[in-house]
Amino acid sequence: MDGMLMMSEQESSPMGETVSARPLPTRTARQHTLRQSISCVGIGLHTGLRIRLALHPAAENTGILFRRVDLDGRTIPGRFDHVIDTRLSTVIGDPANPALRVATIEHLMAALSATGIDNVLIDVDGPELPVLDGSAADFVFLLDCAGLAEQAAPRAAIDVLRPVRVTDGDAFAELRPAREPGLALAMSIAFPAAAIGEQSFTARLDRRSFRDEIANCRTFTLRQEIEALHAAGLARGGSLDNAVVVDGAAILNPSGLRRPDEFVRHKMVDAVGDLYLAGATINGVFTGHKSGHALNNRLLRTLFAEAGNWRFQTRTLRPQPLRVAA
Repeated sequence: MDGMLMMSEQESSPMGETVSARPLPTRTARQHTLRQSISCVGIGLHTGLRIRLALHPAAENTGILFRRVDLDGRTIPGRFDHVIDTRLSTVIGDPANPALRVATIEHLMAALSATGIDNVLIDVDGPELPVLDGSAADFVFLLDCAGLAEQAAPRAAIDVLRPVRVTDGDAFAELRPAREPGLALAMSIAFPAAAIGEQSFTARLDRRSFRDEIANCRTFTLRQEIEALHAAGLARGGSLDNAVVVDGAAILNPSGLRRPDEFVRHKMVDAVGDLYLAGATINGVFTGHKSGHALNNRLLRTLFAEAGNWRFQTRTLRPQPLRVAA
């Protein structure tokens, strides 16, 4: 029999703050972890290193936890306040220890968000996750193979209570309150390259829409920027197998694009992953224009900077009927 889970009068949020708990009459989903461990090996997009990734089940309320197995098993929470770099990927780490970092986490974070994984221990033996095919689709496949296991504790959610916006020139990222639970997203981009141009895409995040609409959309770069990236020590593992390369009006990948607007859809994958660093699912409306990892992270930091911007919500679960074996 499932136990009856009751909230205390005061409860801690993912940010460590204490908030009032108000039981709500409806049932919400329980937390989930993986049913079993699963692993893969791939190349890091920026380091070019061969990296082994392993995903393991984790206890309730663990959250997303990264562990550097090559650094004595030291861990880093997958949270916005542990982001230390946003140049071309989202990097979490310890500012006081430059070696303790994990880069290019956004595609896995997006897959975890869309598949409803609350708790997972992520082992990695290098400073970056493998890029696989440059999208979130292979991570979704890994999670499907591992399977989901329901846990006793109810899921948490973060309600956006008032609009929050950050800008950088004409680029911006914004969160607004939603009329219904869940995360709705609208993304627009504008690039001088004729193959990209101006694109926009909207979606409501759920498992099916993520899989069907954006999961397989790959990261991309401009051909003329590749040399500068290499000089900066980035994109050393990039290839036509894991990134779309644009040269003016031309797509250099022999297989072409997976979708005509693959570029803006990939930017939405990045946003989904970056927003899951909030520490729980978000109930709100996200709008981004030319938004990347830096603005996405600034948006979360701004959201949580004032208590009036958000509310941490955990709903009680109704007791389940006693099931008696035949």
